Amino acid sequence: MGARGLKAVVVDDSGTKRPPLADPDRFDQARKTLVDGLKTHPVTSQGLPTYGTAILINIINEAGALPTKNFREGRFDGAEKISGETINAHCQERGGKYEHSCMTGCVVHCSNVYNDAAGHYLTSGLEYETVWALGANCLLDDIDAIAKMDRLCDDLGLDTIEMGDTFAVAMEGGLLPWGDGARMIELFEEIRANSELGRKLGNGCGQAARELGVTHVPTVKNQGMPAYDPRAIKGIGVTYATSTMGADHTSGYAVATNVLGVGGSVDPLKAEGQCILSKGLQEATAGLFASTGLCVFLAFACLDQPQSLASIPEMIGALYGREMSVADGVALGAQVLETERDFNKQAGFTEKDDRLPEFFSKETLPPHEALWDVPDDELNQVCGWSPVTELG
Repeated sequence: MGARGLKAVVVDDSGTKRPPLADPDRFDQARKTLVDGLKTHPVTSQGLPTYGTAILINIINEAGALPTKNFREGRFDGAEKISGETINAHCQERGGKYEHSCMTGCVVHCSNVYNDAAGHYLTSGLEYETVWALGANCLLDDIDAIAKMDRLCDDLGLDTIEMGDTFAVAMEGGLLPWGDGARMIELFEEIRANSELGRKLGNGCGQAARELGVTHVPTVKNQGMPAYDPRAIKGIGVTYATSTMGADHTSGYAVATNVLGVGGSVDPLKAEGQCILSKGLQEATAGLFASTGLCVFLAFACLDQPQSLASIPEMIGALYGREMSVADGVALGAQVLETERDFNKQAGFTEKDDRLPEFFSKETLPPHEALWDVPDDELNQVCGWSPVTELG
């Protein structure tokens, strides 16, 4: 839309009303149950508000799954310098904010307002995916430079994950040195100017790789991968491969169970159990979170607290005046995914598109020396290319 000169979409809500609730009291009780759960779970009431989503930098680095140097290593020596703990300290020292609400009504408050060393505003909020993509993935440990690039991405309408993957590929191809934050910022201005070089980078990771002749390209369905290496967190690898929109961590956040022990525990380094985990999370996410507009971070509490999870279909039921269970919500998610996959098939996608890049199964990832080894036939069952028989 931006390429066609569209500057804004304005919605005039004058004279409109909120949709009526069939059972307001029932809805309010379910809402209160969910809020109470969020305010008591340690992730949503303590970890995320204090350190933001970048609390994951040190956690995933310790797990050996923080993609570093264009997905060639699983740990980054400079992780502490770009961690949520460092961001929190800078916010306190420089007059920024943490425990910040990204939107009215949020009770998790995992956002932040990040200032430079002189106390001047740089960006909000500085998130885990952004810090990883423009930081560890590019061997950059300068958190202020990362914050400047986050602001540039906001200004230019660029996705920070995609741009981090793009710059890592560009570094792999020799366009600029590893960890050169100043040059990265200069190249953002090339994108702003729509120069020939700027177009090569601004069109994303896959396009940049083709332009530069790079074959080590972390994409699925031409979308750049987020901040978890699938060789060391195999549940999220299944989600990357089988998600309808390409590499997407939010459509089935298996990291919660693989690494954080939320909602159970499945060994992140083993293929067993990952497909059934990802499939269930994708269906629940589509039906109970994406379809309702609820933030996926609520899942941290919901996976551990049955009453919190049950409150979501209860709110839906109260809205429409019907009974609805968690199972009904998961079934709705399965229907949503079936519709999306049917769209993909009609658009020409095949089972070969529901795979990770080949290098993940051929190049071991330090420090675990892990390889991607989830069987293709199980991936086919997750995304509907063959009937579900028995998932490992």
